[in-house]
Amino acid sequence: MYQNVLSYAKISYMKEGNPMKFYLEEPSIDRKEEALEYLDEMVEYNSDINGSGGMDQCLYGMTYEDWLIRLDNIKNEEFANSVGRCPGATFFLIREDDNKIIGMLNIRYNLTEEMLKFAGHIGYGIRPTERRNGYNKINLYLGLKKAKEDFNLDKVMLGCSKDNLGSDKTIQDLGGELERCELDPQDGELTNVYWIDVAKSLEEYKDVYMGYISDREKFPSR
Repeated sequence: MYQNVLSYAKISYMKEGNPMKFYLEEPSIDRKEEALEYLDEMVEYNSDINGSGGMDQCLYGMTYEDWLIRLDNIKNEEFANSVGRCPGATFFLIREDDNKIIGMLNIRYNLTEEMLKFAGHIGYGIRPTERRNGYNKINLYLGLKKAKEDFNLDKVMLGCSKDNLGSDKTIQDLGGELERCELDPQDGELTNVYWIDVAKSLEEYKDVYMGYISDREKFPSR
């Protein structure tokens, strides 16, 4: 049985006395069934599907295989711009202990002016049955690590509904500084817009989260 102990910013995820480990993994055909089960769970709980890089389109006729092709294409800035998007990359958050998809994360870069208003550089989500465990903080920390190491992003913007207290706290707990709170005309929701200094956050919170990060992240060639 998993035990989660939260004390301010210090989080402990233990199983049988050992820390659980997490890593980000690019979607592949090998995860097809698990990924579709993840989507089904989101629908079952009537949950918003965030950070999925458009995987929710598999609910409306797109095949998983076509989604994988789209993910590969969207990394190309010319293609991304041709479909009104910005380039980006999408990942599954995997809990190493049981090899389970816990959540998803999407990193976007070279943002358009429109994306800089509310959408931001990073979107993320945790499956409903795994929420309230603090996993999104590890998800975001890993996302910041990717943003710095793979995309050379020094600062990232994130937006979340003011009513989404869990996401709001996640951003704040990773050093997010509130820039503004405005009505997003796209969904009619009051949205908090934050900025995170990536290097500062990674350094400040490394003692909190690095112990829960798999060696697959620390040493990708393994």
